[in-house]
Amino acid sequence: MLMTTDGPSPPQDVPEPFWLLDLEGRLRPGVDPQAIPQVSDEDCRRLLRAMLQVRIVDDRMMKLQRQGRLGFYMQSTGEEATHFGVAYVLRPSDWVFPSYREPGVAFWRGYTLRAFTNQLFGNAEDPVRGRQMPVHHSFRAGNFVSISSPVGTQIPQAVGAAMAARILRRDDVVVVYFGEGTASTGDFHVGMNFAGVFRSPVVFVCRNNGWAISTPGHLQTAAPTVAQKAVAYGFPGARVDGNDLLAMIAATQAAVNRARAGEGPTLLEAVTYRRAAHSSSDDPSVYRDPQEPKQWEERDPIERWRRYLKNRGIWEEAWEARVREEIVEAVQDALQHAEQVGPPPLDTLFEDVYAQMPANLREQREELLALPRQKSPHA
Repeated sequence: MLMTTDGPSPPQDVPEPFWLLDLEGRLRPGVDPQAIPQVSDEDCRRLLRAMLQVRIVDDRMMKLQRQGRLGFYMQSTGEEATHFGVAYVLRPSDWVFPSYREPGVAFWRGYTLRAFTNQLFGNAEDPVRGRQMPVHHSFRAGNFVSISSPVGTQIPQAVGAAMAARILRRDDVVVVYFGEGTASTGDFHVGMNFAGVFRSPVVFVCRNNGWAISTPGHLQTAAPTVAQKAVAYGFPGARVDGNDLLAMIAATQAAVNRARAGEGPTLLEAVTYRRAAHSSSDDPSVYRDPQEPKQWEERDPIERWRRYLKNRGIWEEAWEARVREEIVEAVQDALQHAEQVGPPPLDTLFEDVYAQMPANLREQREELLALPRQKSPHA
């Protein structure tokens, strides 16, 4: 067969994702009332605020990166509902193994803007002491495991954590995020197979945003959907509108309930779109039509949720204006603080390796600290 650089054509007859809200924020006609999650007015507003925070933070941090004040950044523009549709359902004792674009999950579980910003700068108050790339967050108090740069390694780790919960006779659930490109890796198949065989209490969330950096989804798999891959491993898969927060909450609740009841894993394919670049190092104009992101603006998850709140009579323009102002002030405060904090002390290089530092590391530390220091020209 002659192969071309264009690869196979996109699959036809792709099933429509599950949705509950149309683009005007109206409930789907004829939907079973039992399928609609019960979200209080207060929580509806909390969720809008949370999505606005991610959007505002992303905009501010990308500008800082372009100014040379941050080394690297990754945005979640247009994908915010995939964060909070999952995070809203989980208990504090549940675990999250994230991918690159789920800062909202950490925020929802208590990760502060200061901790977030300190990590981006890798300063002395960075929770991971400057040992990870920017946006590779880790939040132990929120059971939010460190993001890994290697694609897909978090999947078998999450399955292992889920099995540990079951062995310890806990009804905790583990959620693992990944992109559709990761569904091409061996770690995905290993994790799915193990979870299916041993009925691990894990929810696989494939955030299908259309592009694995520059590779379109139809070059990742010949299957019409990612969700259907779950069938081969013996458990359900569901294709969900990842820009519909209410649908994401409903689908996640069903998957979490199954896992917590001992019925095994579920694969959720959250269909969304990466409107921004893959990262601050990426130029999407070289591989995709610039009109493509604009076509997704009308499906914006924040606007859709805002319209839903309007339809419920629980949104006011003045309220959102105050919320935005509070978020901007909090971001500015976090930035001012982070830029005033110095780098981690040199001796932290030797910490967190052993519970008791061995003699060879103590000797190396003392030798390093005894070296003369050259004053930075920028000091």
